[in-house]
Amino acid sequence: MYSEKDLAQINNKGISMAMIEEQIANFKKGFPYVKLEAPATLIFGMKKFDIQTTKELADFYHSNLNNIRTLKFVPASGAATRMFSHLFSFRNEYAATDEQIAQVEDETNFNSVGYFFKNIHHFAFFNELKTCMSEKGKDIHACLEQHDYNTILDFLLYEPGLNYSALPKALLKFHNYETHPRTAVEEHLVEGANYCTDSSGNVDIHFTLSPEHIGKFETLLKEVSTHYEESFKVKFRISHSIQNASTDTIAVDENNEPFRNADGSLLFRPGGHGALINNLNHIVADIVFIKNIDNIVPDRLKPETNLYKMALAGCLLTIRNSVYEYLKLLEKPDLSEKILNQIISFTKDELMCTFAEDFFTADKSEKIRQLFALLNRPIRVCGMVKNEGEPGGGPFVVRDSNGKLSLQIIESSQVDVQDESQRKVMSKATHFNPVDLVCCFIDYKGRKFNLIDFVDTSTGFISLKTKDGKPLKAQELPGLWNGAMAKWNTIFVEVPIITFNPVKTVNDLLRKEHL
Repeated sequence: MYSEKDLAQINNKGISMAMIEEQIANFKKGFPYVKLEAPATLIFGMKKFDIQTTKELADFYHSNLNNIRTLKFVPASGAATRMFSHLFSFRNEYAATDEQIAQVEDETNFNSVGYFFKNIHHFAFFNELKTCMSEKGKDIHACLEQHDYNTILDFLLYEPGLNYSALPKALLKFHNYETHPRTAVEEHLVEGANYCTDSSGNVDIHFTLSPEHIGKFETLLKEVSTHYEESFKVKFRISHSIQNASTDTIAVDENNEPFRNADGSLLFRPGGHGALINNLNHIVADIVFIKNIDNIVPDRLKPETNLYKMALAGCLLTIRNSVYEYLKLLEKPDLSEKILNQIISFTKDELMCTFAEDFFTADKSEKIRQLFALLNRPIRVCGMVKNEGEPGGGPFVVRDSNGKLSLQIIESSQVDVQDESQRKVMSKATHFNPVDLVCCFIDYKGRKFNLIDFVDTSTGFISLKTKDGKPLKAQELPGLWNGAMAKWNTIFVEVPIITFNPVKTVNDLLRKEHL
């Protein structure tokens, strides 16, 4: 099936033939659906803290900064192309006819092109766009009056304009301030300074980037880092990594044969954000905050976001301290029945772990063995917001193939929506996942877990795509906060909806939370 040229291409990516064969087998047999038992809710599976407890947990985290290493991990490798999809469609069809002009002027829907142009002066990038056009002899106000929308879009989306369609969200100007507009990267620097500064004044932040964006990313940091370091009296230690080519997955045609490009080479596709578990696996820190690049707010809304970030970290530290203590006790030869029962209650009630059928009839040594295995795992505390119709995965209680229950973040693509009972479980979900995680993957002896050991490889999924007009099947790895963390200990905590303000389309920057 594979030529010497194919084998060289596979080898250059750092992918083993065994992995290729496994991926092909996945296409043929498909991935099994998860079995939803129930949604995780405030009745079962999710915590909610009152404001006093929230502040106490935040204070507890802050009081421990002398003893822990913290890091903010920001997936930021995606291009911003999808932010402008409605503008691309409009640009391809707009010919300035009377009917089209009237349609744009009459549009009032928030996500419409008309709303975009009526409010274009509110965007943080407006002045830069205006200047860029002026340097090329174009007046943006005249273009608006003359309904010359295509010229404006060309300067916004392409070179020699701002070329926003080719940039990552990280480098787009999101918010206006009196001194200057801030990019998404800058907002994460400010967030990091607010809740991720260690006792020595260092702020560790790690971004995942695409190779083609690294140069611009580093240039921006050189321009702005000193300003924020002086403003917040901190020292940023910023690192970055790229999604390794070895995490790419082979694509196949409709017959599950390797898909080939026009030149005969094999087609590989990025394995999705689940591939970033490899990037995360190289991080060394006691507490790691994970938040997407586009979920940020201006300074006026940051206090509440920061409070709940620190509260989640305080919750994690509280849980982690108990886990460490119990693991050490489990190693003691004289462990009493009273302490053993206390550990069992903690494992069941706080971590929502379930035990094997024979657990309660097993002897003491077997109980200790099973408890140790359940406790000695990475821990994540996941902020969840009330479901208000936003797309995305959510918190569920899932039953695995062995009948054991666990808390998992599940995407709809992992569920058999043709199964009426599964649809009913999904319909009862009260919360969804804003990607607001605080993690610990250091064990009780101070060693880092190998995160790859805790991935559920059966939770990838297959999607249908096209290339050069030909259909193909693509395979994504288990999602970073889905299957890639499936075997972690998980705690769900409700957080306010105001802490979730993603920018999925450029018009989202016109929401009141971003202005």
